[in-house]
Amino acid sequence: MPAAFIRPKEFIGPSGIMARTSCLPFSTYDVAVVGGGIVGLATARELILRHPSLSFILLEKEKELAVHQSGHNSGVIHSGIYYTPGSLKARLCVRGATLAYEYCEKKGLPYKRCGKLIVAVEQEEIPRLKALYERGLKNNVRDLSIVDAKGIREREPLTGCYFEEAGGTVVTEYEVNDISMVKESSAGSTEGMKYPLAIRDKKGNEVRSRYVLTCGGLYSDRLSQISGCSREPRIVPFRGDYLVLKPEKHYLVKGNIYPVPDPRFPFLGVHFTPRMDGSVWLGPNAVLAFKREGYKVYDFNARDFVDALSFRGLQKLVLRNITYGIGEMYRGINIGAQVKILQKYIPELSLNDVLRGPAGVRAQALDQDGNLVDDFVFDGGVGDVGSRVLHVRNAPSPAATSSLAIAEMIADEVESRFSL
Repeated sequence: MPAAFIRPKEFIGPSGIMARTSCLPFSTYDVAVVGGGIVGLATARELILRHPSLSFILLEKEKELAVHQSGHNSGVIHSGIYYTPGSLKARLCVRGATLAYEYCEKKGLPYKRCGKLIVAVEQEEIPRLKALYERGLKNNVRDLSIVDAKGIREREPLTGCYFEEAGGTVVTEYEVNDISMVKESSAGSTEGMKYPLAIRDKKGNEVRSRYVLTCGGLYSDRLSQISGCSREPRIVPFRGDYLVLKPEKHYLVKGNIYPVPDPRFPFLGVHFTPRMDGSVWLGPNAVLAFKREGYKVYDFNARDFVDALSFRGLQKLVLRNITYGIGEMYRGINIGAQVKILQKYIPELSLNDVLRGPAGVRAQALDQDGNLVDDFVFDGGVGDVGSRVLHVRNAPSPAATSSLAIAEMIADEVESRFSL
């Protein structure tokens, strides 16, 4: 489970990330943030900017930051067209996209405004496409337009680290496996009263804090459980496998090409994504992963496997979508079957034009009834520990696009709950 230290700026190494150094038996901070993905980092940055007089620590279990969901996403900044008007997801996505572009401009970070083409390839998809357009207008998405076949061909001729800069330093390889109250302080000591929470890793290291915020992604349910809070909603991992276009075929795709979402199924469907490095990703599919960090087809973890299959919510989801699920599994094994779907959008595409590409694992939150939790979930608890912990249980897609806006919302929640 995620974890990282914050130390004075002079400890930053050439890469901007340090290996964990030796320290006192324990260090004390006002707020500990668990999770070094994009949401945890953005929130830690927002908190330290709002409260520069407080001390913060970020705990990340890996050697590097953002190596799981944040480091395996498509890299697209979404516009907010898909989400229910007035919903939290819609507002956060639109604001998050604006903040992301502003941040890139301010920091001189490269990006492409290549646009997104959402294509209806079946007659039955046209009403849904028009409904998406109306939804986008209500969400204040900029530069929306409906185009005909001629307009499509004009656009696609072949179509059918925040925290560090705010004053913190990261020390990695600190895997949190216990959050509990500090044991009775020694005579004359006030540390236990001022910093009552102890956050420990498997090596026996201990960090003490007044409050804890977890942004654990794939492990958000387990982090909640070890602090004595509810384990629901449960995290079930779904792997998405991408194909990539061969370099000589990059000319086939000019910008993002997306399908019209089918409301009968829980996932968006395959799409075409030009990347900043010039590559083009095709996909992904969506299949149950047998390991929470299982980026390869044969990755397996017994605990994660049993955890998922024994969960009644997943069993209900599978039964409702059995045909869809079998199809996704087949297309994951058979590249030709996936290419056949992609050819609906670019007929010129052939099996010889693609290679197997990277994969990501999505932390999908499910409830007991097998419903995909599609909005943000905050969770705390009662008692000495629970009242001092806030868990971000679900930060749904597009969390990367929305991260700076999500950080504002989470920081508001932290301030409200903990009276910072």
